[in-house]
Amino acid sequence: MDILYEDNHCLAVVKPPGLPVQGDASGDESLMDEVKAYIKEAYGKPGDVFLGLVHRLDRPVGGVVLLAKTSKGAARLSEQFREHRVKKVYVALTEGIPEEKRGEVKQWIKKDEKKNRAEAFDHEVPGSKRAELTYRVLESGHGRALVEIIPRTGRPHQIRLAMKSLDTPIIGDLKYGAGQGLGNRIELWAKSLTFEKPVGGDEITVRSEPDWPDLG
Repeated sequence: MDILYEDNHCLAVVKPPGLPVQGDASGDESLMDEVKAYIKEAYGKPGDVFLGLVHRLDRPVGGVVLLAKTSKGAARLSEQFREHRVKKVYVALTEGIPEEKRGEVKQWIKKDEKKNRAEAFDHEVPGSKRAELTYRVLESGHGRALVEIIPRTGRPHQIRLAMKSLDTPIIGDLKYGAGQGLGNRIELWAKSLTFEKPVGGDEITVRSEPDWPDLG
């Protein structure tokens, strides 16, 4: 397990693509299971280990995940996410190159929980929530682009839907327009998180880079 940051109240780790953040219907081991086992062994914790989930990544997405080790940490970090005080930066490899090298995408997203699939609209519809992000192309070549994405909201599948709406779906994302799958992963990576420590308030930035090929 790749630990990027740890203090008494929280820790940030790298989630591999294909690993669920928490247990699901598949019954597969989750990131939460792995981190709880680490805490139990590292600190000799008897019984159940507390671990607070304060945000999520889709199963096929890799990158930085922040978790809370105490209830105080969970409450304070959850508040930061709710108030959009946590800065999240993603990178994606896309099929095709966005026509505009930088821009923003504003949509209304409605998720079907049973199908684990969301739909984007250019106007508000019943049950939808507004989603906003900005993007910029970092490099491109061979019909692909490396795109940096900063979400302003935290809606389900919003980055994947935004890239689809630009006619540049994320590589491997068959659910949202990609032409070819990559098994249990897509080329979307949570590159960094900037947050305030639950106690003390110092600003912390944790980073992780994906192991992707150059586009040149």
